[in-house]
Amino acid sequence: MDEQSSSDFPVFGSGRGQIPENHVEYHLFLIRNQTGHQTQLQELELLRKTATNLCNTLLKDYIWQRDEFHLEVQSSQGMTYLHGTTDYGDAVEDEWLIVYLLRQLTLSFPELWVHVADADGEFLLIEAANVLPKWITPDIDQNRVWIHDSKLFIIPPSATTDLQQNPKYTNTTLRNAFDYLRTKPNALVHSPLIQVEAFHRLEKYPDFIHHSAHYSLITIPRKLAYILHEMPKTIPMAVEMFYLRDAITLKPITSASVPLLFPPEDFVTTSVHFTRVLFAQLKSQHMDPPPRWQAVHKDCSEVFPSEAQKFARQDMGMKLTCGYEMLSVDADKSKHRVVRELAILLQALAGDGDASLPTNSEMESWANHQRDDAEDWMDIDYLDFERELDGRRQSTSREGDTGFGDPQVQSDLRKIVSRFEAFLSDNKAGLDGIDLDKVDGNLDEETDNGDDDSDEDSEYEDKAVSFDEEVYSQMMREMLGMPGEDATNNFCLGASASDSARQSSRQEIELDSDDLHQLSSEMEVELKRYGALDLQSETSTQRKVPALKQAHTEQQQPSMPAVDESVEELDINYNLARNILESFKGQAGVAGPTSNLLGMMGFSLPRDEDDGTRES
Repeated sequence: MDEQSSSDFPVFGSGRGQIPENHVEYHLFLIRNQTGHQTQLQELELLRKTATNLCNTLLKDYIWQRDEFHLEVQSSQGMTYLHGTTDYGDAVEDEWLIVYLLRQLTLSFPELWVHVADADGEFLLIEAANVLPKWITPDIDQNRVWIHDSKLFIIPPSATTDLQQNPKYTNTTLRNAFDYLRTKPNALVHSPLIQVEAFHRLEKYPDFIHHSAHYSLITIPRKLAYILHEMPKTIPMAVEMFYLRDAITLKPITSASVPLLFPPEDFVTTSVHFTRVLFAQLKSQHMDPPPRWQAVHKDCSEVFPSEAQKFARQDMGMKLTCGYEMLSVDADKSKHRVVRELAILLQALAGDGDASLPTNSEMESWANHQRDDAEDWMDIDYLDFERELDGRRQSTSREGDTGFGDPQVQSDLRKIVSRFEAFLSDNKAGLDGIDLDKVDGNLDEETDNGDDDSDEDSEYEDKAVSFDEEVYSQMMREMLGMPGEDATNNFCLGASASDSARQSSRQEIELDSDDLHQLSSEMEVELKRYGALDLQSETSTQRKVPALKQAHTEQQQPSMPAVDESVEELDINYNLARNILESFKGQAGVAGPTSNLLGMMGFSLPRDEDDGTRES
């Protein structure tokens, strides 16, 4: 963690909606009963230096996507603490790495309390949303989540709040939270179950710090190779400039008269240190060679298979060089300190000329000079993806194969499936999910004092379509192949409160046997008109009658002999089958609810092809 000026890191108000997108904000408090102001400043400075040493030890060669982990002393509302903000861009793992660093700091400082939030608010609670007590909602969770001694603590509602008289809580300010931590540390809520869920993304650290790095051999001008060796932390800004390029930023590159700082000449092939996110961003972009690059850069269609690797290295080098070319424009006026340092280095190179550039023999002595990591982590096999969604691994997997993408994806997918099955297996679970009273009794002792639903919510209860929960649960059990209790087949399609009031005065209409027979006949005629009951082959001689008509027939003619099941075809709900197939087709080969549910039931539908491509 380098020294950086406070102007590089803005201060935001804590809470949801006040932190910009892709930013994380953190506050560090040293809470004691009695301490002098001068002593407190010294302790905070010691904490800041310890954090710097921790970063230098764990993150020696780590490349941040945008901003680095940063701490500075601040004073506000009578409080003195360490504060920092980090823009992590597209690299969400940078945010979780910061949480890991903060949690490690709490182990070294027993009096340290840490609060961390992002644009979504208390994102640690979002990770543990399935196991939270009922009183915690996004409307009142602000500043309630704290990390202390590597544990997760939650500030409960005020002890003076009467749930029956005032069921609504309010957000707590940072000052109120600080006073609560200082005066009532023993009243905090600590649940091991919530802590495990909130911190489950930290299990892969610190190994993931090295796992996220990617080295790749690319062909670039010698001058750029020297820049990358001296200032590897500038690569995220250059990749982002290329990734977000537009016609204005490309003008110096596409122009034939503007001189280039990195002209396409004196090429060398060397290994460049990326993160996986940066490498994927650069690799996924396509760019036609600019005019001054066309002479040295072949078109992809002209590349022979034996030259594919050479072309790929040249193409990556061209894109990275163009990124640095755009980044160097007005680099001395940049708000980012690293970019301003790049401008100083470029000025020094302009004065010294090519004499300061490294030779080939000097470049061979660089660490990881010829390292070229495999890129198979970018490829996702469709069958492997289906197996991961199904919660199973291939039995004949290769040694050391951990599945596609992030190694934690498999455990996350299995956790989703297990939670869904647990919900369906819980006979007492309702529309609000699984009852957590059994999970943590200590949490509900403080919150189970009244009805959690506000009066405002009750106005909308009758406006939604209602249905029989037992019937829904039974259907989902049957779809997943799980055992369950017998349920009726009657869905109660509710109406709105006003409609039910108007219909309450009407008498209930009962269908006699003649009406039922007539209704089933009309349904059969309608289905035949749309081809739903057409014979599919010449050998098929019989189809099952509609369920409604069959029930009526069996009731009227109990002595009718049973149809031979060996000759009779399967009973297929036409509408349900058509909707399932249409939904699967609408996924266009990507993951979706239909493929997920079918996968959990052990079914795998083939990919749908366009009708125009099929042979008649």
